[in-house]
Amino acid sequence: MLTLPRLLLLTDRSQVRPGRRLVDVVASAVHGGVRAILLRERDLPPPERKQLAEELRATLDPVGGVLLAARPMLTGADGVHLPVGASMPGDGDRPDLVGRSCHNADELAAAAANGSDYVTLSPVAESASKPGYGPALGAERFGALAGRTSIPVFALGGVTAFNAATWLRAGAHGVAVMGPMMRADDPADLATAYLDAMGALT
Repeated sequence: MLTLPRLLLLTDRSQVRPGRRLVDVVASAVHGGVRAILLRERDLPPPERKQLAEELRATLDPVGGVLLAARPMLTGADGVHLPVGASMPGDGDRPDLVGRSCHNADELAAAAANGSDYVTLSPVAESASKPGYGPALGAERFGALAGRTSIPVFALGGVTAFNAATWLRAGAHGVAVMGPMMRADDPADLATAYLDAMGALT
């Protein structure tokens, strides 16, 4: 099974600055050290989403990166990320990695029981991308939940370069980031900042 890096970048082209392309933002982030991308963009027509996946694959392959896709799964992706309540892929359709979104203890337990390889747990803090979504777990509650499972947990929602180390100390495998990277003036610099913040703990 593939190993997931500690920094996972989620895409959201709606937050990309005007005049920029999502693939260019991702390429900059990869230049800064990102090695795992979760392609969302579920509203795109299938041919366009497939083309986007191919462009991201081409960006990640030279650095040995991992490409995940939110459901529906995409050919060429290393794994699929499922929402709460979604059925697991059948044995013949299972990719190398299957992840799942979780928000509480019951969802974490279900993810572990059904064989998920990793989860995102959110929101851990106030999030500019989804204001009012929550309530935020905070470090103590996040740590208590993450400690209940043996599968890798990514902290998601309100994660910044300034608080990234907090979630690793609380028991996260890594952090998942969307809005800050999508909106960044320089995604490469921001990616490096996240990795530097977590580096002393890895």
